[in-house]
Amino acid sequence: MKIETKMDTVTHEAKTFENINYSEKKLSGREFLNCEFKNCNFTKSDLSNNIFEDCSFKSCNFSLTVFRNTGLRTIKFIGCKLMGIDFSVVNSFSFSVAFQDSILDYSSFFQCKMKKTNFTDCSLKQVDFSETDLSMAVFKNCDLTLASFVRTNLEKTDFRTALNYSLDPEQNKVKGAKFSHLGLVGLLYKYNLDIEQ
Repeated sequence: MKIETKMDTVTHEAKTFENINYSEKKLSGREFLNCEFKNCNFTKSDLSNNIFEDCSFKSCNFSLTVFRNTGLRTIKFIGCKLMGIDFSVVNSFSFSVAFQDSILDYSSFFQCKMKKTNFTDCSLKQVDFSETDLSMAVFKNCDLTLASFVRTNLEKTDFRTALNYSLDPEQNKVKGAKFSHLGLVGLLYKYNLDIEQ
C-alpha cells in the first residue's frame, strides 16, 4: 500500500522581504499573506504553485518570471518590471491585481478576468489582452503601443488618459467605454483616415 505524503505549505504572514535575489530560483508550496516585497529580483524565477494574498511588491523585477497556477489575490505592483509575463497561467481563483508605475511590456493576459483592474502610469507595449475581461478597468496615463485587443470585454473601461492604443470596436465589447476626443484616432485606425489633431 502506497502512502502519499502531501507537502506542507509554508506560510509567511505580515513579513517584509527586502533586497532578496530570487533570480532563476524555484519557489513553491509557499503562502504569503499580507507581506511586502521591496527591491527583490525575481528575474527568470519559477514562482509556480504559490499563493500571494494581500501583498505588495515595490521596485521588484519579475522579468520572464513563471507564475503557473500561482494565486495572486489583491496584489499591488508598484514601480515593478514585469516584462514577458504570461498571466494567463495564474490560478484564476480570486485573481486580483493593480499596477502602478510599472513596465508590463510583452506580457499576456489572455482570457484573464480582470474586472475593475487599475493600471496607473504603466507601460503596456505589445501586451496581449485578447479575450480578457477588462470591464470597468482603468488605464490611467498608460502607454498601450501595439497592445492587442481582440474579443476583449471593454465595457465601461476608462481609456481617457491612455496613449497610443488602437482597437477595433467591431471586434470588442465597448459599450459605455470612456475615451477622450484625442483618443478617437485609436478607434478609427483601420479606416486609414487622415485626422487632424
